[in-house]
Amino acid sequence: MKLRTSTIAIVALAVLAAGSARAQEKSLAFVVNGASDFWKLAEAGVKKAQGELPDYDLQFKYPEQAAAAVQQRLMEDLVAAGVSAIMVSAVDPKSSTDALNRIGEQVPLFTTDSDAPDTNRIAYIGSSNTDAGRQAGEIALKALPDGGKCIGFVGLPGADNARERIEGMKETIAGSKVELIDVRGDDIDMTRAKRNVEDALAANPDIDCMVGFYSYNPPRIYEVLKESGQLGKITIIAFDEDPITLGGVREGSIAGTVVQQPYEWGYQGMLLMAKYLEGDTSVVPADKLVIVPTKIIDKSNVDDFEEELKARIRG
Repeated sequence: MKLRTSTIAIVALAVLAAGSARAQEKSLAFVVNGASDFWKLAEAGVKKAQGELPDYDLQFKYPEQAAAAVQQRLMEDLVAAGVSAIMVSAVDPKSSTDALNRIGEQVPLFTTDSDAPDTNRIAYIGSSNTDAGRQAGEIALKALPDGGKCIGFVGLPGADNARERIEGMKETIAGSKVELIDVRGDDIDMTRAKRNVEDALAANPDIDCMVGFYSYNPPRIYEVLKESGQLGKITIIAFDEDPITLGGVREGSIAGTVVQQPYEWGYQGMLLMAKYLEGDTSVVPADKLVIVPTKIIDKSNVDDFEEELKARIRG
């Protein structure tokens, strides 16, 4: 009887110890702005970081809808569940300052992809979207040496990443014969994204160029132009590395694409947050910006770039 009681006590202590260990485990969350294949690389980067952070539980979260209120509820749920720190691509930072600050008051808050510099976020890790926009302008100037009128398409016009890309492109083409005459938003709705291209083409049959500022916009442009027989006649300038986009670059129907490194956002971002939680504040630069460079992909380097992407996703 004494042996049985002792055994039960040992088992109970083991269960309590396991529960205590789980309670002490820190969790880091990467919250994106909407459902898009673009985020698969960031997810792969988080997965790699998980292998180097065995004492942390790394979570990758998609909001049910690309809306600031939905994203905010998701982060509130994470805080309530005991998350230790959050990295977020803010849907609409301009209108969400107070809401983001409330999260930042409870857990360390970091931003990626779309910054929220007017909040209490600790740091931003991601691209310089202004530089990325400038690179899109460089593609436009090279592809349209005689000038032309462009229409842009983007998911969230109010997000910093969209605004800065547009401003960067306009800065580069200023004074040239290339114009960006309109930009249409779609709230990361694939059906609406395609319809925007169809409507723009119908209203502007003499348009020379279309710019896809979010990862899924260039494929929608490609589809509409192919269906309408305009592929190859209207210049396409792209962002990011959707397979359709890279295929278009390879065949020459897309002049070029400006790519980011979301894999590094996920990987470096998780490591940075872990170090910060452990007391190493030196990982945060004085300007609170960790910039991961963007680059232009065209026919000369698209094959090498695609092989690199495949290796990362496999890895």
